[in-house]
Amino acid sequence: MRSFSSLWYWIALAVTWSTTSHWVLGVPFDMVSRARRHAGPGADELVTLTRINVARLLLIGREAGLALTLVASCLLSLLVVLGFVYHFEFAQAAALILVPLSLVGLLSLRAAERLEPGLQPGGLDAEAVAQALTRHRFRVQLVGLMAISVTALWGMFQNLSHYYVG
Repeated sequence: MRSFSSLWYWIALAVTWSTTSHWVLGVPFDMVSRARRHAGPGADELVTLTRINVARLLLIGREAGLALTLVASCLLSLLVVLGFVYHFEFAQAAALILVPLSLVGLLSLRAAERLEPGLQPGGLDAEAVAQALTRHRFRVQLVGLMAISVTALWGMFQNLSHYYVG
C-alpha cells in the first residue's frame, strides 16, 4: 500500500484542503464574498447561515464533545503509532491528512464560540461576520499550507527511500 506514490492520494489531499478552505464553518466562502459585494439579501443570508452552522457546531461540541475527543484521540494516536513507529505507509498518509484536519476542527469550534454571542438578533452585522469568517479561513489555509508542505516533504522522502532501498 504505497500511498505516497499514488496519484489518487495527492488528488485526495488537494481536494480535502480545497474543500476545507472553501467551506468555512459550513458556509461557502463565495457566499462571504458575495455578501461583501452586495449588501441586502445576500448579507442577511450569510448571517442566517452562519448562525445556523455555529449553533449546530456548538451543539455537537457541547453534547458529544467529550466522546468525540476520546474517539478521535484514540484513532489519531493509533494512526500515528502505526504509521511512524511501525512504518505502515497507509497509516502515515492518513495521519498526515487527519491530524491537521483535527486541528482545523478545534479552530472551527473556537471560532464558533467567539461568533456565537454576536449572532444573536441585534448582534454583529454581515460585515463583521464576513471578517470573522475570512480570518478563520486564513487560519485554515495556513494549517492546510503547512500540512501540504509537510506531507509533500515526507512523501518525497518516502518515495526516494523506497526507490533506493528496494
